[in-house]
Amino acid sequence: MSSLPTSLPEPKLALEHREFLPAGSVITLKGKLLLGQESAKLAALVPELIASGHKNLIFDLHGVTHIDSTGIGRFIDAYSRLNKIGGKMRLAGATGAVRDSFHVTRLDTVFSFYPTVELACQGLS
Repeated sequence: MSSLPTSLPEPKLALEHREFLPAGSVITLKGKLLLGQESAKLAALVPELIASGHKNLIFDLHGVTHIDSTGIGRFIDAYSRLNKIGGKMRLAGATGAVRDSFHVTRLDTVFSFYPTVELACQGLS
């Protein structure tokens, strides 16, 4: 009897954040930013950070492997919320299909992209 290879479960979205200035946070995402419960965590985190005084958010996307329209919508929402309070949003480390998704939607002309978190942090106060 031969057995079929078992597939590993799809990686979920891991989300971490840390302060980089009194008014800013770096949010590190790893995995797939897709429709579902995991991306809802990001939707809840952004208003929470804003309410606690963080008006500059940097999203570290180097570990994101897939993104769909819901994932892109999370960044549109964050951008809109930050824009209303005079804050800034920067995206760092997006490559491959993830970066291409922002290009296809022309959001790469709206959002600020940086190759690294360190470069994205420069000039924010």
